[in-house]
Amino acid sequence: MSETENRDHPWLFRTYAGHSTATASNALYRGNLAKGQTGLSVAFDLPTQTGYDSDHELARGEVGKVGVPVSHLGDMRALFDNIPLEKMNTSMTINATAPWLLALYIAAAEEQGADVSQLQGTVQNDIIKEYLSRGTYICPPRPSLRMITDVAAYTREHLPRWNPMNVCSYHLQEAGATPEQELAFALATATAVLDDLRGKVSEADFPKMAGRISFFVNAGIRFVTEMCKMRAFVDLWDEICETRYGVADPKYRRFRYGVQVNSLGLTEQQPENNVYRILIEMLAVTLSKNARARAVQLPAWNEALGLPRPWDQQWSLRMQQILAYETDLLEYEDLFDGNPAVERKVEALKQGARQELAQIDAMGGAVEAIEYMKSRLVEANAERIGRIETGETAVIGVNRNIEAEPSPLTSGPDAIMASDPAAEADQIARLQEWRDGRDEDALRRALAELRRAAQEGDNIMPPSIAAARAGATTGEWGDIVRAVFGQYRGPTGVARARSNRTEGLDDIRARVDAISTLLGRRLKLLVGKPGLDGHSNGAEQIAARARDCGMEIDYEGIRLTPAEIVQAVIRETPHVIGLSILSGSHMPLIETLMEQLREAGLSHLPVVVGGIIPQSDAEALKALGVARVYTPKDFELNLIMTDIVALADPETLAAQ
Repeated sequence: MSETENRDHPWLFRTYAGHSTATASNALYRGNLAKGQTGLSVAFDLPTQTGYDSDHELARGEVGKVGVPVSHLGDMRALFDNIPLEKMNTSMTINATAPWLLALYIAAAEEQGADVSQLQGTVQNDIIKEYLSRGTYICPPRPSLRMITDVAAYTREHLPRWNPMNVCSYHLQEAGATPEQELAFALATATAVLDDLRGKVSEADFPKMAGRISFFVNAGIRFVTEMCKMRAFVDLWDEICETRYGVADPKYRRFRYGVQVNSLGLTEQQPENNVYRILIEMLAVTLSKNARARAVQLPAWNEALGLPRPWDQQWSLRMQQILAYETDLLEYEDLFDGNPAVERKVEALKQGARQELAQIDAMGGAVEAIEYMKSRLVEANAERIGRIETGETAVIGVNRNIEAEPSPLTSGPDAIMASDPAAEADQIARLQEWRDGRDEDALRRALAELRRAAQEGDNIMPPSIAAARAGATTGEWGDIVRAVFGQYRGPTGVARARSNRTEGLDDIRARVDAISTLLGRRLKLLVGKPGLDGHSNGAEQIAARARDCGMEIDYEGIRLTPAEIVQAVIRETPHVIGLSILSGSHMPLIETLMEQLREAGLSHLPVVVGGIIPQSDAEALKALGVARVYTPKDFELNLIMTDIVALADPETLAAQ
């Protein structure tokens, strides 16, 4: 038999992509497919993810930043123009609005003349990890869980080749989860969904639905541990499906997963080193045949600097293709079966995960244990950062081997891609044009039926598809689920988290005490996240470390308008304001906030900002009056704490 006949089929090659407008993203997708990409992975912008139209107040500055805006069927139509959906495998990274985006996708496929029953792909549709790490939730947990299983029940009948849920442990690791926590929290999410789904599909169909649940995982730099984690996932999922749910057929117990390797470890310092990190992390999910990913997407080497260019995404795609087509990896059986070191590590990970799962089950399951899991992630992330600060965890170019030649890859005005400043205005204009062209009577009837179905417990998918056809917008769909189910504010995890880190804090605590005496009350830091960015890890760690240093903390959480932050400042009377934005929307949001602080007579308060902020933007923020700007290179939290204390010093303020 020839080598070609022996080879396994490679995984799906994807890049996670979408930006500015549906038309621009469509061109990017078709270009990537022409380069050999074999599946699509759609990134949506934050207004789309959180159920707002592009012209909503909270959407300002966020339109098209971290993904493509999709406000209605016309946008979805443009996004997949000249891409035959019946032949494509499409992954949509969408959660709170997953029923709506799937409805738009189905409506667009129908317009293409596709056989909807042949559609292949995935909606992530994992709301629990949004409460824990990503922050793009809309409704409380129970109605959110209902919509997840509504999607699953609908796909069973109408889209049998579609994955209705992609349990996402990726963001759990990005929030600091240990391998055991990533295993346990993801599996607890899957069991919560399957428990709820049992009442919506027949007993005969249930095993097939268990088999349609897929996973989306992360792989970090400790690639042996990560490879063992994937083998543990395979074993534990098989065990849960067989013992908890009685799924007898092994093919429905198979652990199916896609992966994006770790972005948390990408460094702004010496960013060219990220190429090696990405390659090594990819090996963790491809080397072990019995635990190999079904689809792989890789971050770009320069994502810690800003938006990657098409060339950067091509570089990541070529990395996959070289491994799949040039090496002999796919010609062999599993390389690690029978390896005693691997078996010991896998068993240790499984045991740790089972202990976490038992704790979650004792609390009533994942939905009831959200606050517990959130605090565990904050604690784990604090430990991770502390190890980097002390050098216990080596990060080349950051805390070891920091001497370096200037990188030719990061020089020049085109080193990273800039977002199109006109894209938001263009999107809003086309949104208004879409509204003006609708049949208002048909729209009103469709939205009324959507509201009725939500209120009475009917499956949310059929009226969502009807609303998509009638021209409803993402914001209109979101407004109905907010009105019927309520809007949720997730736990921050800061209050319950406990830190064991004391290194270097004594001097800072003494300085906080001294400054507090001069101020006449405890030094107070207000932390908040303007805009729709839900990546709260950095803000939580700043708040937790400031609390450990003896400051009084007011953490306002995520998804705040500039006006809401100003009102919080008036109410809480902090000495320093700390803001975190990782979506790239720092310029318009901070400019508005600084203007409103001046109008409120609060311009004397120092403002510090953290995010993925290019140097030119950092200088522009300082020109607006921002006192300090921090980026991923500023990993030593104690230095940031020292800066905050200095900014609150009455002598410093008097000198300004």
